[in-house]
Amino acid sequence: MKKITLLILLFASTFAIAQEKEEEKDPQDINKNHEIKINAFNLIAFSSIDLSYERLLNSESSAGVAVFYNFSEYGNDDVGFPKKFSITPYYRWFFSENSYARGFFIEGFGMLNTYQDIEYFFNDTENIKTETSFALGISAGGKFATKSGFTTEVYLGIGRNLTNSNNDEDFFQNEIIGRFGISLGYRF
Repeated sequence: MKKITLLILLFASTFAIAQEKEEEKDPQDINKNHEIKINAFNLIAFSSIDLSYERLLNSESSAGVAVFYNFSEYGNDDVGFPKKFSITPYYRWFFSENSYARGFFIEGFGMLNTYQDIEYFFNDTENIKTETSFALGISAGGKFATKSGFTTEVYLGIGRNLTNSNNDEDFFQNEIIGRFGISLGYRF
């Protein structure tokens, strides 16, 4: 009986030590406070470039900025995505206790965005309309990072444009904006 009790205590202490080592933060990870990323989803789906820089403030928060540019002439209006350009500053809160700025996060963002659309008329003329607006919104997602510094993140968000420069009801109908992506990056 004593041998079985000793074996159980030995097994439990080994498990507790292994668990404690998993919870320790990698010191190299704390020194990596910068990330650069590209949104692969927008690159593939919309032929657009979406680059981000993120500064890790501490283990629970970060701040960054994303720049989006759509290479198509009048946005991707065929797929209902006429956004041409945007600059998006954001702030993230991470909820994973055992990692440094990884795991599930909630994000608050502001977005200065420009939409471009083209109207065709019966007499073969066209009219290009451009609207610039500012939006506020929230996102949620997850971030994963390797020890070597490569990162990937998935996020989805929604916001509302606060300004409308045109009173025409048919003009873009872009009161609600989306923020979404699958990003690949590097932490250094």
